[in-house]
Amino acid sequence: MKKYVATVAGFALAGLLIGCSQEQTTHSASEETSSTPSPTVDGSKFVLTAEPDEARGVIQVREDASDGDDVVIVGRIGGSENPWIDGRAAFSIVDGSLKACSDVPGDNCEKPWDYCCETSKLPTATALVKVVEENGELVKADAKGLLDVKELSTVVVKGKAKRDEAGNLTVLASGVYVKRK
Repeated sequence: MKKYVATVAGFALAGLLIGCSQEQTTHSASEETSSTPSPTVDGSKFVLTAEPDEARGVIQVREDASDGDDVVIVGRIGGSENPWIDGRAAFSIVDGSLKACSDVPGDNCEKPWDYCCETSKLPTATALVKVVEENGELVKADAKGLLDVKELSTVVVKGKAKRDEAGNLTVLASGVYVKRK
């Protein structure tokens, strides 16, 4: 009898494991499909060929801009270990007055764009940039490929300020100028 119960329990456990792994695989595949960026997005319509005038730093725009204001903001991509939103044209920028770890002589930080040397200043010196279509929808493409940018790239962003209840700033970008060295 013990042998029979152990066999039945073994089959039941195997069935659960197979069922769970199939569920997990299906779930992962659907997640992957929904977050896969559209390969047909033309990034050239979002890349500005000339630097916009009157760009202000992130700190100044955070202090002055109201919800819905037109803004031109300049900053460096970074502020965390991963400043990107995967599969979407969105990223965080940091005010130019803050130093990335790579700007500190002798600092060999592996991810200087996380600004770990300036952590206490980040909450008031960062903004989220979302590149949006004319209808206001977030572009479903990876920002790195869409705009040809990387961590610590300096960008000038033209768009509209969006504020949340906590006062955080998001810029709904209609265009991005990438400063090349």
